[in-house]
Amino acid sequence: MSRRRPRAPRGPRGLRTPAWTASLTWKSAAFITAMCCVLAALLGVLVHTAVNRQTVGHAREKALTRLEGVTAAYEAGEALPPRSGLDPPGLPASLRALAVDGERGTMVADHLGRPTMWAAAPADGHALATHIDYSQSARTINGLDGAIIGSSLLAIGATLLAGGFAVTRVTRRLHQTARVARRIEAGDLDARVNDPRTADPSRRPDEVAIVAGALDTMASTLQRKLLTEQRFTADVAHELRTPLTGLSAAAELLAPGRPSELVQDRVRTMRALTEDLLEISRLDTRTEQVDLDVHELAPLVERVASTSGTDTEVEVVGDGPPVRVETDKRRLERVLGNLISNAHRHGRPPVVLTVDGPVVTVRDHGDGFPDYLTADGPQRFRTEGGSKGHGLGLTIAAGQARVMGARLVFENAADGGAVARLTLPEYVRREAQPPPGPRS
Repeated sequence: MSRRRPRAPRGPRGLRTPAWTASLTWKSAAFITAMCCVLAALLGVLVHTAVNRQTVGHAREKALTRLEGVTAAYEAGEALPPRSGLDPPGLPASLRALAVDGERGTMVADHLGRPTMWAAAPADGHALATHIDYSQSARTINGLDGAIIGSSLLAIGATLLAGGFAVTRVTRRLHQTARVARRIEAGDLDARVNDPRTADPSRRPDEVAIVAGALDTMASTLQRKLLTEQRFTADVAHELRTPLTGLSAAAELLAPGRPSELVQDRVRTMRALTEDLLEISRLDTRTEQVDLDVHELAPLVERVASTSGTDTEVEVVGDGPPVRVETDKRRLERVLGNLISNAHRHGRPPVVLTVDGPVVTVRDHGDGFPDYLTADGPQRFRTEGGSKGHGLGLTIAAGQARVMGARLVFENAADGGAVARLTLPEYVRREAQPPPGPRS
């Protein structure tokens, strides 16, 4: 049974931070920069404070020494030196009030647009004051501040470059190790990191070399175990094929009856199991060749469901133009047939095939897939819940999907039931190019 339903709207995707912010290089660079800035600021403040205190103290001593001479001249009734006087114009009000109250003091303030060091003392209810030029000292402090900022920026840049170079060398080796790990995950068991620090015993390995060596050792061990398992599976299947063929021929010669039917049924089951083992061994060795072509997906799925001999519903989402996929028809029929058979054998009806664009979903309404299968994929000769089977059907489906470039995911529906979602590469026809016009 086939029916169409409208396509459900897809929600907007959430915002994500840029991928480069998660890299170790960026984090290390940010950390080095922050630490350099903090260190430079701390040293700059310390140097500025020390030099400023020394410069101001020297100018203050000079101003107070000059004030003593002005005070002596005032008490002797002599003419006061230049830039001195009673309550002279430009004297800061706070320093004048301090002198009138009977205290001596100094203060830096602008006078006629220039930095000036003032010194004042009490004199008959007035402020006897003098001042010296503070411009050179101010320029010295400003120049020192500029030098501190410039040298800090230079030091930050040099440290950042050196640190970035050192971190990049480490991250480059880590990326190489990660690439090899992904190749191994994809099935390339010959991939190795081959870090030079692990091959040369005279060089002491660092942490990255230790990780790379451990990955290479793990890959070699895994490769040996998988090759042994593949050879064992293929050898067993080949050895069983010949006697099973003879046994099948002998079973056909038995007299009709219930014992003969049981023997023939068991022989057919064993032959099917043997063929599944041979197919798995071919998938394991990755010697399968795909025959890609473009097919309309919905009619192909409906044909597989109708020839499966089961009561399977087919739903096609959307009323747009037919979706075409580039795939191996024979392998796709094999994958869908195994998924449908598994849904009817281990699940409960209704079993529904949904075609949504290039995605085919097979869902039953049983107890769902076991946790190990949704987490790690199907595993041969492993089933749960007391169900009959060898776990080969889903293993073959996953292997054939990988060979033809599709993605097969096993999930459990929120309201119950197992969901197998097969995503196929969609075929997009290129726009026909208009024929070239006549030449002028």
